[in-house]
Amino acid sequence: MKTIRLLYPDHVSGGLKTYYFGANLLQHILPENNNQKIVKVEIAPPDGKEKEVKNGISAEEEVLAGIRNAQNKLAAEKPDRIITIGGNCVVSLAPFDYLHGIYENTGIIWIDAHPDVSTVEDGYPNAHAMVLGSLMGHGAAQLSGQMKNQKFKPYEILYVGLQGLHDYQEQFLNGAGVDYMVQDQAFITDDAIKAFMERFDHILVHFDIDVLDEHFFHSTYFANPELTGDGSGGGKMTMEKLSDVLKLITDHSDVVGFTVAEYLPFDEHRLHKMFTGISLFTE
Repeated sequence: MKTIRLLYPDHVSGGLKTYYFGANLLQHILPENNNQKIVKVEIAPPDGKEKEVKNGISAEEEVLAGIRNAQNKLAAEKPDRIITIGGNCVVSLAPFDYLHGIYENTGIIWIDAHPDVSTVEDGYPNAHAMVLGSLMGHGAAQLSGQMKNQKFKPYEILYVGLQGLHDYQEQFLNGAGVDYMVQDQAFITDDAIKAFMERFDHILVHFDIDVLDEHFFHSTYFANPELTGDGSGGGKMTMEKLSDVLKLITDHSDVVGFTVAEYLPFDEHRLHKMFTGISLFTE
């Protein structure tokens, strides 16, 4: 089985340049494995310019160009299993769609504080909030339109760590028929996760760092008090709980796709920028 690591430092879909820095740092945090080739999606570094909102999506052309580049890299590599190193949540669209073309009976476990089912009509233009809805054929037509395989069905989705919803997100999930549980009081049980996995031959895992409680893990969006996003709150999961969940999933299913997204090492990024401004390091 050929496994690749897809380094996909998309930042434009989330509007933060730290996404780019975080993805490139994250590749060095994952355990080294020479059997897993690193394939980099070509994303232009942040340039500090204001991005135009077009057709409801900020930096639409750059977002779509990243998806197409990822698709081209996957088509050339023909992997059987993909570990995607993001970048923000939009990075799951291309690899999950690709893998769905190989493995038909496949479920998605979305480990995230947020549902990622916003649409272009909801007033939040960053595409990372639309990705799962787009994988289901909704969300944003220009994102779903890039997909080459069948859309995911509502019953193929399981949320782990989901927190409070906006009204429009709740309406979407209820209207689409997604079986979900808001987990602000208690997380979904291990038995429920196992029961979901038993229905599928293969599993795709999307892990958004912001499912972690920002009081205990600080490289997440909600640890930065200057950011507000769409008004959503952060996650409540501890690292220990996350480790248990991931071990449960990987020990009891065939995981063919795994995304790590939204790693935002703000302190490390500030340190990098400080050193960049000192001539000793740049001459």
